[in-house]
Amino acid sequence: MPPFSALPRIFKLPHFQIFKLYLYMLKKERQAYIIQQINIHNKVLSSDLGLQLDVSEDTVRRDLQELAEEGKLIKVHGGALSKSFHFTLENPTIYSQPEKKSIAYKAIELIKDGMMVVLSGGTTIREMVKALPPDLSATFITVSVPIALELLEHPSSEVIFFGNKLLKNAQMSVGAEVVQRLGEIKADLCFLGTNGIDANYGITDLEWEIIEVKRALIKCANKNVSLAIAEKLNTIQRLQICRPEEIDILITELDPDDPILQPYRQKGMQVL
Repeated sequence: MPPFSALPRIFKLPHFQIFKLYLYMLKKERQAYIIQQINIHNKVLSSDLGLQLDVSEDTVRRDLQELAEEGKLIKVHGGALSKSFHFTLENPTIYSQPEKKSIAYKAIELIKDGMMVVLSGGTTIREMVKALPPDLSATFITVSVPIALELLEHPSSEVIFFGNKLLKNAQMSVGAEVVQRLGEIKADLCFLGTNGIDANYGITDLEWEIIEVKRALIKCANKNVSLAIAEKLNTIQRLQICRPEEIDILITELDPDDPILQPYRQKGMQVL
């Protein structure tokens, strides 16, 4: 047996210090999980995190406050937002940017001259807009402020922004007027930034106002395209936007033959 001096230092600490170190490690694990979830889904709710982590909402709120003070997320009422999802004049750090660029390059192959395309929001769609060929001549309709601003930089395509009440958290237009206007058009394609997608439950999200607009986006297009990094596959949020049968094309960064995508193909989706 090694001498006492060779044992790990933690075993020489008084019991109360060991307990404090244990609590510190638990907090770091919780906060790492919170950051992972917010990177994947762009927004988290304190109530959901409390259930997932089996801690009180007060504990979650303290974690969110600490992470916000460290500049790792944006704390909002009832939860938190990803800093990369929230548009600023500065260039944000984009979570999984190489994967999102890969998805973007696959997506733009679907867009042809003369098309009318509707877009939701999200960092993957922003990467797609940035990658559009400069000579592409199409009409893009969006409810997202960041996406509209990105499209203003495109030299050849037209951009139409459907505005009404702006939901600050998502930085997109919501409300009955937006839903009505979307119902008056017939687009060729709808590209949907995806929060959660499951082969059995379809596309899901967190907020009613966002869901109503995304449902209207889906209904107004001939083909619906879901853009999702692999980490969003097989995840379910609180509220359903559409059934899996309503999704025509699923684009991820994975090889289309990846086994994880097989259930989506079985639902009739074209997988790219």
